[in-house]
This record gives sequence, C-alpha cells and structure tokens, in this order.
Amino acid sequence: MQEIEKILYPIVVKINEYLSSYILLALLIAVGLWYTVRTRFVQIRYFKEGMKRVFGNLSLKGGKQEQGMSSFQALTTAIAAQVGTGNIIGASGAILTGGPGAIFWMWVIAFLGMATIYAEATLAIKTRKVDKNGNILGGPVYYISEAFKGGFGKFLAGFFAVAIILALGFMGCMVQSNSIGSVFETAFGIPAWIIGIVLVVICGMIFLGGVQRLASVCEKVVPIMAALFLLGGVVVLVCRITYIPETFGMIFRYAFQPQAIIGGAFGAALKAAISQGAKRGLFSNEAGMGSTPHAHAQANVKHPHDQGVVAMAGVFIDTFVVLTLNALVIISTLYTADGPLAECGAAAASTLITKSNLAQTAFGTVMGSGLGAAFVAIALFFFAFSTILSWNMFGKINVMYLFGKKNAKVCTIGYTIIALVFIFLGTLMSNDLVWELTDAFNYLMVIPNAMALFAMTKVVMNSLKEKDKK
Repeated sequence: MQEIEKILYPIVVKINEYLSSYILLALLIAVGLWYTVRTRFVQIRYFKEGMKRVFGNLSLKGGKQEQGMSSFQALTTAIAAQVGTGNIIGASGAILTGGPGAIFWMWVIAFLGMATIYAEATLAIKTRKVDKNGNILGGPVYYISEAFKGGFGKFLAGFFAVAIILALGFMGCMVQSNSIGSVFETAFGIPAWIIGIVLVVICGMIFLGGVQRLASVCEKVVPIMAALFLLGGVVVLVCRITYIPETFGMIFRYAFQPQAIIGGAFGAALKAAISQGAKRGLFSNEAGMGSTPHAHAQANVKHPHDQGVVAMAGVFIDTFVVLTLNALVIISTLYTADGPLAECGAAAASTLITKSNLAQTAFGTVMGSGLGAAFVAIALFFFAFSTILSWNMFGKINVMYLFGKKNAKVCTIGYTIIALVFIFLGTLMSNDLVWELTDAFNYLMVIPNAMALFAMTKVVMNSLKEKDKK
C-alpha cells in the first residue's frame, strides 16, 4: 500500500494543482461574473432583503416542520458546511502563501460568489422532488438532470453524485474529524481515538434522526459557534486596535504589490496573491461547488427567490464576517510592525509558522499561547463538527438518488454506518493521499454543476423577473 501511495500521491497532487489553478478557477469566476451581469448585480440589489430575511425573524427554535426545514434552518445547515476548517486553516494558508493581499481577492471572489449561490439556491428550489414518504430531495443532481436531458444528463448527474459522496460524505468527513482529533490532542492532551468515539456516538444519533434533528442542531450550534468565534476575534482586535489601519492598508497594498512581501518577480507574486485568494475563497464559501444547494432545497419558502437571497447572506457571513475576522486577527498580530512575520516573505514565513498553527499563534499573542491554542481548538471543533453534519446530509441525498429507489431505509442505514467508520478512522490516521483525493473529488464536483448553472440561466432569470415585477 505504501508503494501505491508513493506512486499515486504526486500524480493526484499534480492533477489537483492543474484543476484548482486553471480549470476550476476559470469556471467559477466565469459563473460568478455571468450571473452578476445577467442579474444586474443581484447581490447588491437584494442584499438588504437577504439580511432582513435572515435576521428579521431570528430564532434558535424554528420548530418541527411538516417536511423540509424553515428558511433559517436551511441557511444554518448551509453555513455549517461553508464555515469549516477552511475558514481558519484556509485563510491562514492564503495569507502565508499569497500574502495579506490574498484577502482582497477573497473578497472579490466572494462578491461574485453571492450571485452564483443565488442561482444555485433558486434552481435547488425549482427542481426539488418530494418522495413517497414526504422527504424533500433536491440539489445539483436534480437541476443537472433538468438541464441536460437523456443519457448525457444522467451521466453528469451520476458523476456529480459519486464525486460528492466520496468527497464530502466519506473522505471529507474523515478530514474534518482528523482536524478535531489532532487539535484536541495538541491543546488538551486527549487521545484522538477517544475524540473519535465521542464523535461517532454524537454524529450517529443526529444522522439517524433525519433532516428534522439535523436542522434542530444546526439552527442552535451554528449561531452560537459563530458568535463565540467572533467574540474571541473582536477581543484580539480591540487589544490590537492601533494596528487596524495598518492591517487594512496591507490588505489593499499587497493585493496589487504582493512582491513587496512574498518576494519574487511582480508577475509571479501577483499570480500567487490572486490565485491563493481566489482558490481559498471559493472553497471556503463553496459558491458554485454544488454542496449548499442540498440544504437550500429543504427550505419552506413561497418563492425560489426568497431562499436565493438568504443563500447570498450565507456567503457574506462566511467570507466577509467569519473568514475576514480571522484574517484581520492574523495580520494585525503577526504581520504588523511588531509582529514576528513583519515584512517576511512567504518562504521565510513558512519556515517559522505553518498554516495549521498560524491562527493559534495569532490568537496566542493576545490570549497567551495556552489559551490561544485552546480557543482555536474549540472553534475548530464546532466548525468541523457542524461541517460533518451538513456534508453527511449532502452525501445521503446523492446516495438516495443513486441507490435509494428500491429500499430507502437500507440505503440510509448502510450509508450512515460507512460514514461513521470514516469519521472514526479520521481521528486515528493522517494520510496525505486521502487529503489530496478529497480535494480532487471536491474539484470534480464543480464541472457538472457549473455546466448546469450556465444551461439553466433562463430558469433563474425568469424566477428573478417575477420578483423584479413585484
């Protein structure tokens, strides 16, 4: 097995590098630009409505729905998937490799992504199905099938379903549980296998409770975890308040002059800043990847547009609030004049601090190393745990699409057992090949999803025109 891994690992890494740096980056930016222009900047025109729908009737007790979820429950389930370890480790990696200016490009990509996710959520509502048991089934497989009829559509939908089951339902959850186990072992000395058992028990109870139990957990956990992380970040930023102007100055300055901090030629440095910001941003808010439409399809709303604007608010919260706060903490504590990485090139920085402990080091400068490590560990636990819950549901919907027509109950139980095994194994092992394969299948999801988004433009536009007339 080790020999096979040695052969496969560099091949998968090369494929991922090509996919993420060229094909997917171009596809997702193109989709975002397309819908931004076609919808006449829906992310600006309906931003206020989206935030009002999210926070106007905010409640952590949405109650049991006859079927599906309330709009807020669907949003928190989507945010649970979006706000994961990528918001901490992803932002850290972007800054470490692309410099503080990468955050500016994250903002640009998130702005475009708000239009993309509006289209995804709209299509998820328009094409969802209800099975004989009253369960709502929706997501890219359903609008891919609508976009491309016949054998080609079935192939693309099946390709997407297999990719998301492997990427999120199995290996993705394994990666998340590994993050939880490793940070708890580092911060508190608790053996990772014990954390694995606890995770399996808690997740098993939630998985088997179905959509209603998942919605109930997410609507409580997500707002609380976001509030706690924001509170910790605000405490650090208050202590570093005199460095905030310098922090924002670096974000904007190094977005266009990245060679000044990461070294190398201007062209190569600019490419690094843009690509790191774009890639990390895209895979943090997941706009265009086809994951969150599964959650938005569950929403009980009167019109597809209503959930579309709520979905836009999810991208805004993920990138412009949570991820940005983490980035500001990192830059204001480590990259400012008195920080250990002041005027430090990317190569030199990576020898001092890695993307895994960058956030812990940043929070530790104000909270103390022990408390900083513990705070980030707890934040990562909630982020990764909630992501596991949502990703499991997304995978389950696609398992049902592929195999659940004859015996849905057996299919669900079988999938749940396999998923729990992967979650436990994730706390016991760290395999670079698994990480790379997870990314590979994650990237492959985007291709059929983006094709369908382009093909279904007319459906999205007709839905939006109905709202514009009102």
